[in-house]
Amino acid sequence: ALDLAALATEHAQFKDWWWKVQIGKCYYRLGLYREAEKQFKSALKQQDMVDTILYLAKVYLRLDQPVTALNLFKQGLDRFPGEVTLICGIARIYEEMNNISSAAEYYKDVLKQDNTHVEAIACIGSNHFYSDQPEIALRFYRRLLQMGVYNCQLFNNLGLCCFYAQQYDMTLSSFERALFLAENEEETADVWYNLGHVAVGIGDLNLAYQCFKLTLVNNNNYAEAYNNLAVLEMQKGHIEQARVFLQTASSLAPHMYEPHFNFAILSEKTGDLQRSYTAARKSEEAFPGHVDTQQLIKQLKQHFAML
Repeated sequence: ALDLAALATEHAQFKDWWWKVQIGKCYYRLGLYREAEKQFKSALKQQDMVDTILYLAKVYLRLDQPVTALNLFKQGLDRFPGEVTLICGIARIYEEMNNISSAAEYYKDVLKQDNTHVEAIACIGSNHFYSDQPEIALRFYRRLLQMGVYNCQLFNNLGLCCFYAQQYDMTLSSFERALFLAENEEETADVWYNLGHVAVGIGDLNLAYQCFKLTLVNNNNYAEAYNNLAVLEMQKGHIEQARVFLQTASSLAPHMYEPHFNFAILSEKTGDLQRSYTAARKSEEAFPGHVDTQQLIKQLKQHFAML
């Protein structure tokens, strides 16, 4: 394909922007991102096209240059005001950079141009859910249902929103639908994990234990489920089992602070202060603002000072 596109560009005396874009695509697929960038830039000089801007932005994202991609999208919006794909591209980058508030603003701009944009509605709903506004999130997810979106992820989110908005009559039926619509084991694991949280919320710890176990049956690398099982084992007094689960969780997801913190608490209770301090420091590295971790480290330092 690359040879064909190169011959065609030569035949067109390097004046045809379309063939340059095709060469750029070939370079992109081959992992030659700098060469792809040159082709896309050259094509843009000849003909301003939204598609070419999107391809060039993909190249910058592969080169780990999100700010350059953002600037490119914003320049594109100056030339193509209100272009939904460009606004959506900006929102996605902000979301990847964990700047959720800016992402939500751009997704709202997307909805001003296209009020049936599924991704924008879903992301704004998700943002409201994590901002402790499950009732508002519920409205966005119901809008998706009205639009005919019918998949596991939507019913999974609906179930969580209904539970946190205290609409218990809808919670279990939403999760049942989600399980029925799950297309793979990862999706099934997510649903069982959320059902485990609901069980913890209503105080049925045996059901929670079963749900987290079923999560691991479907996805054996689910670090959060290992962490929660460890907490349930700690409550039953099964210290060794809890320790194994926590070590598994922290090895699967070293970026999570919860397994380190729980391991620190467990070690402190069993009198292993050195291990507790090491785990607490790891928890602090993962989440410096966690108050309970800081208090535990302070207590342990006092212990060490007394020794």
